[in-house]
Amino acid sequence: MQIVLNSPLDMHLHLRDADMLKRVAPLSSFSFSGAIIMPNLVPPITTIEALLEYRQRILSSTCRDNFKPLMTLFFKNDYSYNFLKDAKKYIAAVKLYPSGITTNSEGGVSNMDIGGLRDTFEAMSELGIPLLVHGETNGFVMDREEEFGSVYEQFAKNFPKLKIVMEHITTKHSAELLDRYENLYATITLHHLYITLDDVAGGMLLPHLFCKPIAKRPEDRDALLKLALSAHPKVMFGSDSAPHPVDKTESCGCAAGVFTAPIALQALAMLFEKHGKLKNLQAFVSDNATYIYEYEPIKKEVVLAKAPFVVPKSYEGVVPMFAGEEISWSIKNVR
Repeated sequence: MQIVLNSPLDMHLHLRDADMLKRVAPLSSFSFSGAIIMPNLVPPITTIEALLEYRQRILSSTCRDNFKPLMTLFFKNDYSYNFLKDAKKYIAAVKLYPSGITTNSEGGVSNMDIGGLRDTFEAMSELGIPLLVHGETNGFVMDREEEFGSVYEQFAKNFPKLKIVMEHITTKHSAELLDRYENLYATITLHHLYITLDDVAGGMLLPHLFCKPIAKRPEDRDALLKLALSAHPKVMFGSDSAPHPVDKTESCGCAAGVFTAPIALQALAMLFEKHGKLKNLQAFVSDNATYIYEYEPIKKEVVLAKAPFVVPKSYEGVVPMFAGEEISWSIKNVR
């Protein structure tokens, strides 16, 4: 058995920088035709100059493959209309982080009051620039995303022309918001389709499954599965693949992030086949995103085959999800 995926896209990807960029970027560019690149470097990407320099470093690291990085800016509430107008030709979106809520998010937004965000949101609405949001409060860890739901609702109501993507949703509550507001969309990760908090900490602590937002309850995972497997038109695949050196993950103060880039398509095929929904995988990993972003991707065909693949225990010091395990699908060819 095999399946051909046309121009798969990863709509939420961390490539880091420097040596880590060189190490992990080819693992995405090999099998994806493009990806939305997160801007939370140190310092974050907030200028056109910094964005173009980062884009060039990505292109240099992925030059062997047919791959387009879709760049984003780190949200600041003082971006002017003219700045965003100039930036639009270089970016796919702007990414909003609540301050300090996840990796390298210091300098994000500390006050979600509509008044302080209005000018930038209105400029983005008028220019047709999507807003991507890491939606968590600083409350109790299992409640953070649901608590942020009221913020999403305020954004959606007050800026109906602003295309808002709820990034890496993890709760049933977030899933339900999609059908309440026309301008809300969402990305869903591979790991949140597979795991719950019990997989992370129910037995021995598994640091390579620790992520933000943290995995939730079985009923939350089931809600995400329902969206993804049915190829709901407002959801798209975003890996949130977040590499860290093994010494940063297997340590006190464990770095948050699940590294899935090299095995994402294979593991998704395994999951969709298990539920009898392989026919919907194309929409989830490409078609929905091209519609939502009004984007014509680079042409690339990825042939997946029903053949065993043993996931490496490490990719040059970065441990992937399913490390050392055998999964039932492989990448047969990329053309």
